[in-house]
Amino acid sequence: MTQDPRLALLRAALDAAERGWRVFPLRPGTKRPALHGEKSCTRTGECAGGHLKWEQRATTDPDRIQAAWTQVPFNVGIATGPSGLLVIDLDTPEHKGSSDAPCGAATFGALCERAGHPVPDTHRTRTPSGGGHLYFDAPAGMRLPSTVEALAPSVDTRAWGGYVVAAGSHTPTGTYEALCGPETASLPSWLQSILEPAPRAPQAPSMAIMGQSRRYADVALTDEVRNVASAQLGEREAKLFRAARALGRFVAWGDLPRHVVEQALQEGGEAAGLTVAECRSTIRSALNWSIAHNSVRRDAA
Repeated sequence: MTQDPRLALLRAALDAAERGWRVFPLRPGTKRPALHGEKSCTRTGECAGGHLKWEQRATTDPDRIQAAWTQVPFNVGIATGPSGLLVIDLDTPEHKGSSDAPCGAATFGALCERAGHPVPDTHRTRTPSGGGHLYFDAPAGMRLPSTVEALAPSVDTRAWGGYVVAAGSHTPTGTYEALCGPETASLPSWLQSILEPAPRAPQAPSMAIMGQSRRYADVALTDEVRNVASAQLGEREAKLFRAARALGRFVAWGDLPRHVVEQALQEGGEAAGLTVAECRSTIRSALNWSIAHNSVRRDAA
């Protein structure tokens, strides 16, 4: 006799909730949230005080979970931020538009090797496409954002503002499977150092002249390059990545030429013991991200 799919998915939702992970329903057979959108919100029930999105409505309440999943065979979404999780999403090449590019597992493994650390041993799931999710407990009191390829190609992260599909959920291509392994590990400090938002520069007076801003940028460049060059084994790539991301805002604001930053960081990374290729790849990725996220000057508002 075939098991009612609602019961299996209900069990998956309850299992996640028992671990303290906040869940919400996804449309049956898909990865899309099943909750109503703002335009169709009736401002009643949970939304009486204003529309609540999926991240706000995710729950660990077994009664609410029972009420939802006994009615419809919803897939199970886990709201990573409210659950205190950071999940590393190891994608497969076809999801990035290329069938011959390295998969996320390979590029993440290479990142770990260059940083002098093993691939972290933690709870993981296998996705229907052959990718994987690595679950970590996020640092207490820190709101890490979700990212796209901030760590490596085909490697995304899901934290605040993101969610993952829980084990036991089904799509037309297959089932999300929990792999045997240990409990969820804490996010390693070297990965945290890469994923932390770049520190903001001190707020300059609204009438500050461009020369003051450029002098600050020159000092920052000197300090960051010195920090990279003195990095020890196991922290070199993380420090290079953070330095490039911190300096990228000065490139975006026109205070430093990109080629000057790239050359200085390349020399600093090589002095620390990284290869030419490792430096170039890390610098390019971090600068691209930083420039894209700092395209408007702080003092333009």
